Amino acid sequence: MKPDVHPDYHKVLFIDSATGDEWVSRSTMTSSETREVDGEEIPVVKLEISAKSHPFWTGTMRELDADGKIDRFRKRYGSKK
Repeated sequence: MKPDVHPDYHKVLFIDSATGDEWVSRSTMTSSETREVDGEEIPVVKLEISAKSHPFWTGTMRELDADGKIDRFRKRYGSKK
């Protein structure tokens, strides 16, 4: 790799604001807020939503169908016997 071309890839502490879950991963993201984890100062990145709190991944997703388009789609392309 060429020197001084690629961004700094380092450990980052991600915090899901919706659930409070925290995990350490690697990223090029930075933050002015840091926290000590295992004796190492790591930047903190707060996320509004992650896979732990997103409705699609948690199974709490709702379908909003005011026009009946989903029902028409299911009638037309639903399971065929």
